[in-house]
Amino acid sequence: MRARITGIDHFVPEDKLTNYDLEQMVDTDDEWIYTRTGIRERRVLDKDKGVSYMAVKAAKKVLEQTDTHPDELDLIIMATTTFDMMFPSTATIVQNELNAKNCWGYDLVAGCSGFLFAISTASQFIETGKHKKVMVIGADKMSSIMNYKDRNTCIIFGDGAGAVLLEPSGEDGYGIEDYLNHIDGSGGQYLYMPGGGSLHPPTHETIDKGMHFVHQDGRTLFKNAVIEMTKTFRDIIEKNNLKTDDIKFFIPHQANARIITAVAEKLGLTEDQAIINIEKYGNTTAGTIPIAMSEVYQDGKLQKGDRIILSAFGTGFAWGSLLLRWSMD
Repeated sequence: MRARITGIDHFVPEDKLTNYDLEQMVDTDDEWIYTRTGIRERRVLDKDKGVSYMAVKAAKKVLEQTDTHPDELDLIIMATTTFDMMFPSTATIVQNELNAKNCWGYDLVAGCSGFLFAISTASQFIETGKHKKVMVIGADKMSSIMNYKDRNTCIIFGDGAGAVLLEPSGEDGYGIEDYLNHIDGSGGQYLYMPGGGSLHPPTHETIDKGMHFVHQDGRTLFKNAVIEMTKTFRDIIEKNNLKTDDIKFFIPHQANARIITAVAEKLGLTEDQAIINIEKYGNTTAGTIPIAMSEVYQDGKLQKGDRIILSAFGTGFAWGSLLLRWSMD
């Protein structure tokens, strides 16, 4: 019994932070940003709202779309790096706001691969028969940990959320077919936030040193992302006796348009196969894949039976690919 997606939707804030806005904040310009990242604008959530606000908005859309009562949910897995607070978990905040009285849940931390890891994990609860309805949410409020004086990071990230409902597949051959996930802790030094945890709890010193902002080595991330995303794509289609032409859409984490293009070229994918929407939203971390997948579905491009590969690479290092056969009409 496979797990299949029965509902999908997303939410992004209304407020936009364009490249022209950033020109007024940091030493950069629209051409420099776009040629290096493919980003034109990103969304920014109000300062008085946490990531749970976006997660709840996306989840409610999915519940309405599938005519699911909150009490029917068995489990909520919340993939995020930007929790409302260290504890309680953001999943509990979402559960309370949804009034989903009969479910349990937890947060899953894997950065840009968060949604991929979360949906892989959620599928196991369905396949074992333990649960019937699992809500998986990928969301991040990256603006909350941005240093808007650092042009190497602030131009990249944005805020957003996407959610899916997983249920048992009633038909053979549909749903999540396979996944390959990996971590390599030696890569943690290339994308991280040093302050805020038990190693460096918040103090005046950590704040003065900017330790509560994102730090990254973009070149190292770019190189490894292209290598590993290409490899896991090839590994998963080979394992399942498929060819590149069998894949309708490659929906990757939206970290950089040049990364996606480089991977697509190595794999021999067409422009129509490789989905890129980073121009509108930037890198929303755990939100990028479900937002992109939601847009493809809402645009009417996904048809029942289409095979899709989701792929991500990010902090940790953490990366992987997931193969699914679309089951929604």
